[in-house]
Amino acid sequence: MSALQPRHWQLLAALADGSPQHVFALSKALGVKPQQINGLWQQMPPHIRGLLRQHDGQWRLVRPLAVFDEARVQQIATAHGFQTALLNECPSSNDCVLEKAKQSPQAAHRALVVAHQQSCGRGRQGKSWQNRLGECLMFSLGWAFERPQHELGALALVAALACRQALHKLGVHAQIKWPNDLVMGADKLGGILIETVRSGGRSVAVIGIGINFVLPKEVAQAASVQAALVAERKAAVSAEALLDALLAELAALLPVFDTQGFAPMLADYQAANRDQGRPVRLLQQGQTVHEGVVAGVTEAGALKLRTEAGERIVVSGEISLRLPEAAAPAPNAPEGYLLLDGGNSQLKWAWVHGGQIGEIGRAPYRDLGKLGEEWRARSDGISRIIGSAVCGEAKKALVAAQLPQPIEWLASMPQGLGIRNHYRNPVEHGADRWFNALGARRFSSHACVVVSCGTAVTIDALTEDNHYLGGTIMPGFHLMKEAMAQKTANLNRPIGRVYPFPTTTANALASGMMDAVCGSILLMHARLQEKAGAGRPVDVVLTGGGAAKVAQALPSAFTLDNTVKIVDNLVIYGLLNWVEKR
Repeated sequence: MSALQPRHWQLLAALADGSPQHVFALSKALGVKPQQINGLWQQMPPHIRGLLRQHDGQWRLVRPLAVFDEARVQQIATAHGFQTALLNECPSSNDCVLEKAKQSPQAAHRALVVAHQQSCGRGRQGKSWQNRLGECLMFSLGWAFERPQHELGALALVAALACRQALHKLGVHAQIKWPNDLVMGADKLGGILIETVRSGGRSVAVIGIGINFVLPKEVAQAASVQAALVAERKAAVSAEALLDALLAELAALLPVFDTQGFAPMLADYQAANRDQGRPVRLLQQGQTVHEGVVAGVTEAGALKLRTEAGERIVVSGEISLRLPEAAAPAPNAPEGYLLLDGGNSQLKWAWVHGGQIGEIGRAPYRDLGKLGEEWRARSDGISRIIGSAVCGEAKKALVAAQLPQPIEWLASMPQGLGIRNHYRNPVEHGADRWFNALGARRFSSHACVVVSCGTAVTIDALTEDNHYLGGTIMPGFHLMKEAMAQKTANLNRPIGRVYPFPTTTANALASGMMDAVCGSILLMHARLQEKAGAGRPVDVVLTGGGAAKVAQALPSAFTLDNTVKIVDNLVIYGLLNWVEKR
């Protein structure tokens, strides 16, 4: 647990929504001198401390946090009929409400506990719930039902449906994995834990909810509210707005469940079920107990599974739901599609059928007639056009003018295909760099430095365990030459050849530019090697028009000790990976 004091929490709450705050206003609100604010901030956890940006006395965080102002939480909760406690730190928010339930059902009914940090948080099946400060919205609420405990089996499904509906209204298109996990594809967005007690002749349920507000760094296959909004290029939402939406849906559905049961919500739940109609296997303690196709759920919340032996009804408990590897549905990729790589100076495209790249074409944006001709000759069976572009809207419009079907332009993402993007703001991250990283996984399973030698040279780092760490950008060879020609008196001349010790100005120019690129690659490789650990392989994957020359210019001792691969059209392979495997 942290050692933060009340003023630290006040400061975090004031900055949590990401909007700028003047340091004088912050100091006044906290009752301290402006110079003391810096001292308070330096005592924040490291993952929080690095989020701060300062300009002209204005403080702001680069991303919002799930940290609340107590008065505002009280206001939100009261609007939905809840009695609220905001706890900065506690063992478990569920335990806090359970203690109230032991007193009386009245004390627990509509009691809400919002927690910033939990030391003993828990999830379903005895699993612990781990989070770092500000990354997760966590709360527990109590509800006293007139129904007996054995009729509350579908309550977890009701709570999941309420959360899913709230998320949809905010623009986060989550689904439910039976019984009550909130997911986005294979990535977990949130979880729900239901605990019930009998108290005062009534059944009291404690509903614990945890939703990833930002991507948790240490958790694999995770989704988050903010990451989903970034991927959809939608505006961020505050933790307050998320809490408000969740409480509104819960307050609407729980009374319906108490009086009418799960039946009125059954159709909505099945529509939200990620695995409805899909082949699955059910695991218990890691062992497969059933395989079949999900046929829906019962009014009691049990899973209906069509198996070779007939329909089976499976209740919740220690059973997990997984897609079987052999029976997984076909990838989302259509039978035929056109992939586009919109670079700065030219467009590349690839025709794909049956998951295989056929012909690859390219053309400058001023003359895309070849693309239109190929479309007319090859478009049979093409159902999707998917692209990555860094070229700008005007050039994208030129591409669209040649193609009668809509183009799905994909941006950089917070995560994809198991790769976590650590770029601070994926919106400003070049899509070419992201899809180069996804494509690199076709050619290297190790940590690797991904280098693109085009109009700009980008040098990016990808760890063996699929963390994209970011990288560097520098001018490409032509941009370097143009800068030398325009900004110096005597260097507007043809570029020579690369030599270890150049003795002419033309060769000095060529060698200097190549040394700059190769030196940057060696530096990034050394950094990634240090992170990977001694003895772990770190590959280099090169792409772009200058890739062959760069590979030749790298020191021979380096290329003998490390794997260096040249891959043409790496962005295309990244797009192919995305379409085939997501």
